[in-house]
Amino acid sequence: MIAALLISFGVIFVAELGDKSQLMAMTFALRYRWWIVLAAIFAATTAVHLVSVVVGHFLGLSIPAEWMGIIGGMAMLLFGLWTIRGDELDGEESGKADRVGASVFFAVMSSFFLAELGDKTMLATITLAADNNWLGVWIGSTIGMVGADALAIIVGATLGHRLPERAISLGAAVLFFVFAIWLITEALVNAHSLTTSLIVGAVAVVVTAAGVVWIRRTHARRARELREREQLVERV
Repeated sequence: MIAALLISFGVIFVAELGDKSQLMAMTFALRYRWWIVLAAIFAATTAVHLVSVVVGHFLGLSIPAEWMGIIGGMAMLLFGLWTIRGDELDGEESGKADRVGASVFFAVMSSFFLAELGDKTMLATITLAADNNWLGVWIGSTIGMVGADALAIIVGATLGHRLPERAISLGAAVLFFVFAIWLITEALVNAHSLTTSLIVGAVAVVVTAAGVVWIRRTHARRARELREREQLVERV
């Protein structure tokens, strides 16, 4: 359990660096009392990660251990590509911080709960729970995410400006790629199958190539949108 807790804490803490949840945490903390925001984040994270570990635990019982390692490694590869792509608040998510009424706690909690559904931290928690002690993963992943968001709140409140997201995201992506290589290599050694190794290698190449295309298109779209905004400002 302790090993699962520590691994989950490290992976989810890294996954949360530069994520939109950190941006949301910082945004809310600039408007409301930090302890209310942090308590709401803790409540939402506890609920989301409980769902994640239940799904991951039962998934892990039905899939062979070596394939869970391969799936976990491929998931970490995807998380690394996702992190390089970068995250951002869309109009709806950034607007939630401005529309909060009297019940700040429940507004922040619901915002974080909805934002985390299907996010890479939730998928990482499912992956970890499939091959580790579910209770350790639940506790470690929850602490990891709350810790990362607390860091964003502290930095945002004290410095009043955004984290150096690009540098942090690249560092987090490198760690994800290391986790991916580690998990896949360990699984393939246990599998002792040349066919499996070739299939996994081919899939990894395809996923990486698709991820590079996805990242380039996303960055091109953001650059285009930035130019359009700048041109609109110049006209005004």
